[in-house]
Amino acid sequence: MKKIFYLKTCDTCRKILNSLPTTEGFTLREIKTEPITAGELDEMHRLAGSYEALFSRKATLYKERGLKDVQLTEADYKNLINEHYTFLSRPVIVDGESIFVGNSKNNVEAAVAHLSR
Repeated sequence: MKKIFYLKTCDTCRKILNSLPTTEGFTLREIKTEPITAGELDEMHRLAGSYEALFSRKATLYKERGLKDVQLTEADYKNLINEHYTFLSRPVIVDGESIFVGNSKNNVEAAVAHLSR
């Protein structure tokens, strides 16, 4: 799989996409208009090692629902990501067996280095 999952209304996602050395050969998936499938989420989970690694604690719904005060399980993370696109940490860059999740500086630098090869 060579896909980049992002949100087009997210300035950070757009900035990261523009900083990548190439997106040639990748399918760009805008997750609000074309939600991720169960199969894609399962593949992301396999590559990332957990649903928690794919989960965004920055989502407005996370705060609104008081989820920071709840002990979430892997099943909870999976269900929440399936329920609403904002729970997926963005962007998610999948290049074969490599995955880069979220917008941390280290993650973006790793993605750029990987795609520069």
